[in-house]
Amino acid sequence: MEILKVSSRSVPNSVAGAVSGVIRDSGAVEVQAVGAGAANQAIKAIAIARGYLAPLGIDLICIPAFASVLIDGEERTAIKLICEER
Repeated sequence: MEILKVSSRSVPNSVAGAVSGVIRDSGAVEVQAVGAGAANQAIKAIAIARGYLAPLGIDLICIPAFASVLIDGEERTAIKLICEER
């Protein structure tokens, strides 16, 4: 499954386009965010992506989970949003 990493400076519309493209191609994508700002941008992007995909007859669902990621040699906890077609 492809992983898209989102930061607090990510533009939700751009992330939504990337999510939509991967969903159309492979049916599933994982969106990772570390920190409150990044999680906020990721959630907004998924809401926008649902709007992009709905006219195509694709019902996007999102399953939240935690993931451990290594950043600068330090282990951090990320929010992992598994997005797929219903």
